[in-house]
Amino acid sequence: MFRATIVTVACLLLAASPIDCVDANWYKNALVYQIYPRSFQDSDGDGIGDLNGITARMDHIADIGADALWLSPIYKSPQVDFGYDISNFTDVDPVYGTLADFDRLVRRAKSLGLKVILDFVPNHSSHEHPWFKKSVQRIKPYDEYYVWRDARIVNGTRQPPNNWLSVFWGSAWQWNEERKQYYLHQFATGQPDLNYRSAALDQEMKNVLTFWMNRGVDGFRIDAINHMFEDARLLDEPSANRTDLSKDDYESLVHLYTRDQSETYDVLRSWRNLMDEHSNRTNSDPRMILTEAYTEFNLTIKYYKSGSTVPFNFMFIADLNNQSTASDFKQLIDRWVANVPNGSVTNWVSGNHDNHRVASRFGRQRGDEIVMLTLTLPGIGVVYNGDEIGMEDRWFTYQETVDPAGCNAGPAKYYLKSRDPERTPYQWDNSTSAGFSQTNKTWLPVNENYKSLNLAAQKREYYSHYVAFKSLSYLKKQPVIANGSLEVDVIDGRVLSVKRELGNDTVIVMMNFSKNPVTVNLTKLHPPADLVVYACNVVGSGLSHGNWIYPASMTIPGSNSAVFTNYKLYWRYWQGVDWL
Repeated sequence: MFRATIVTVACLLLAASPIDCVDANWYKNALVYQIYPRSFQDSDGDGIGDLNGITARMDHIADIGADALWLSPIYKSPQVDFGYDISNFTDVDPVYGTLADFDRLVRRAKSLGLKVILDFVPNHSSHEHPWFKKSVQRIKPYDEYYVWRDARIVNGTRQPPNNWLSVFWGSAWQWNEERKQYYLHQFATGQPDLNYRSAALDQEMKNVLTFWMNRGVDGFRIDAINHMFEDARLLDEPSANRTDLSKDDYESLVHLYTRDQSETYDVLRSWRNLMDEHSNRTNSDPRMILTEAYTEFNLTIKYYKSGSTVPFNFMFIADLNNQSTASDFKQLIDRWVANVPNGSVTNWVSGNHDNHRVASRFGRQRGDEIVMLTLTLPGIGVVYNGDEIGMEDRWFTYQETVDPAGCNAGPAKYYLKSRDPERTPYQWDNSTSAGFSQTNKTWLPVNENYKSLNLAAQKREYYSHYVAFKSLSYLKKQPVIANGSLEVDVIDGRVLSVKRELGNDTVIVMMNFSKNPVTVNLTKLHPPADLVVYACNVVGSGLSHGNWIYPASMTIPGSNSAVFTNYKLYWRYWQGVDWL
């Protein structure tokens, strides 16, 4: 395998001196692989993925060149929102296994040189959490662990405190008859918001982070971080003046008072300090913090300064689509690179469990482009399980829909909100349930295309999504990608060019945004004389890896992309010298 590094070897030689093994820069060129546990591998035949299933498939994660695996929630939960409603932050839900299973997963990951990142869900708990039950009873200090407010009385009728809305539809306030107050829930009614203005609650959540770090966790992806605080004045939020939306639709309001409050950055900074102190005390690598905030660019960048390693760059998800131009891509790439603070690194997210798969968002051909960019642009790449084999969304009827966001939107709009299409089981092979489970009935149906689109089939092919992904993840580990210069250009208005260069090594990514072939002159990029095709589109490409090119007249097929390198770089991977 090509995962072995100089740092790993050095640590083996210096095992008697743990402090010498700390790699302060381990994350700076990392590839993070997100796993949605319910859908990765079922080990016990109940149709739901679990920890032992992930452990059994760990070799695949190492094989494709990942440096870290990020697990979506595995905590004890009533599963109202499939694990994002947590009833115990320091235990594993039985559907996924046990703490002992988790410990085995961590040991296996570490044996393969993989970091383990856990989802951390700080905005809310489950209404089944003991904290909430005690809060309902006004037992101190739990009485202040959640956001409670008295009702407004309008014309003798009880009303919520204000007009705030839930992301999952309708009022963000739920009446509790026992406490005689409303509690805030920015997501499902079974997900009451936590109150970080309570010092006791703030400490509880720090204890949660410490608990998992003590079990070997290398970092946390922080869910919905920009929802953690609300304006204490409880002002009504202004209308977005969307005549096309219902008054119960979350997007019908402008969220000035329920998102992006300044206190959020202060809490994050305290978590950064906590993790750094733990790393220093245990002589371990720095913990990675990945923050999820769908918000304005400047507010996202601000998370860097508060301690986030990866304030998720969602440009491939939220800002660009299959109608975007080469200039659109260049503008947003340049913006990110130019605004990352000194000492921090850029990041690129190809997809996740909350958005349509990259092959469905951009189309089968152009989906390859996003993976190419994710793995060749400088900094951290984040991919979603299945991206490496080009998995696609499955269409769901309303009757099949189980995601609360889709169910709450109703039959007319469920498809606009549901996240089920991108969460279907991983397609390992063409056997029962795509090799995900021994049972035919899985928690979500397997995509019908699994007979032809699966990992086993792609491993047998001369060139496939898997083959291309693995070659690109190898390239990402090379110094030219880890440390090389970056030059982004638009050629002839239709082709995006991304050039990475270091010493004698050159990587050039060319993406044709036109539906027609475009012939370009690459000589102004000063390419090496021995330029060859390193990787190309899997679908519809007229190019083949290993082909020599003539830089003065290079034709890129319509809606296609390719990665070119000097022959030495090509030979080192495809001839198997470094990675056998």
